[in-house]
Amino acid sequence: MNLPRTTRPRSTALALALLPLLGLTACGSGDGAPSPAGARAPAAPSDDPVAGVRAVDSVAALLPADVRKGGTIRIGSSIGSPPGAYYPNGQDKPPAGQDIDVADAVAKVLGVKANRQDASFETILPALGSGKYDVGTGNFGVTAERLKTIDFVTYINDGQGFAVRTGSTVLKKRVGDLTQLCGLTIGTGAGTTFERTLTAQKGVCAKAGKKPYDVKVYSENGAVTTALQQGRIDVVMSTINGLRHQAAQPEARTTFLGEYHRLDVGFAFKKGSPLTPAFQAAVNQLIKDGTYARILQKWGTKASAIDASRINPPEHR
Repeated sequence: MNLPRTTRPRSTALALALLPLLGLTACGSGDGAPSPAGARAPAAPSDDPVAGVRAVDSVAALLPADVRKGGTIRIGSSIGSPPGAYYPNGQDKPPAGQDIDVADAVAKVLGVKANRQDASFETILPALGSGKYDVGTGNFGVTAERLKTIDFVTYINDGQGFAVRTGSTVLKKRVGDLTQLCGLTIGTGAGTTFERTLTAQKGVCAKAGKKPYDVKVYSENGAVTTALQQGRIDVVMSTINGLRHQAAQPEARTTFLGEYHRLDVGFAFKKGSPLTPAFQAAVNQLIKDGTYARILQKWGTKASAIDASRINPPEHR
């Protein structure tokens, strides 16, 4: 999988740097297969696996009566970069991405309209508690800390990974141990699980008798990639799917260093939300009828597919 900032205008989102969104996913949306800062966002794939999705009465019946009557689900959505959620082809286009398609398909199964509201990544989870949104999306990873205050319904498995500038010699192989980062400067998104992991484990270098690594935190998507390409940071930590997607774009000039830690990613709800059984059933319906697989095929994330949605699974260790 999803940064401290106010609600981001679409033009900023088009910077398309590394998605922090899963930021908080320790994953993660989400989500980001960023292009170099300032690059134009790619067009969305033309196929539409969500178009044929229809309401399933037995699943819709799991929604609270007032939600069924109102006919709308309010979604706080963090828009970052592909393949999770981004603005393709310009700021006048609606958002696209894996997270967008999954949420829209779930809403269709439930027979409700998805009222999506752009929100900065770090504001969504607190806003769930205040009732501003019914559900949050942004490649939010399921962590033990978040489970204390947030309920999750899983829909994909993403996680944490690393990337370097293509041609860099600071790291030449998969990062399986954070001591490999000692003496380097790592860039990541503010408020993410990446930041949390790096901060919590910063003492590993001293224990190994090595120079500590330095963590630079960025509040805007484009700033991370810009810093990497300009040599101000050595390594980027972000979502597995986002970094893998980015590295596949020749103009990005980044090299993916593999998976570090996997995390379940899910829709986020305030603790005790009555919506979770309906969302879980809707995701499982999409898995059953093949829509889910087609969505992941569209966005190149089939390696992160889950067999069944779960409510509040324990964090992967």
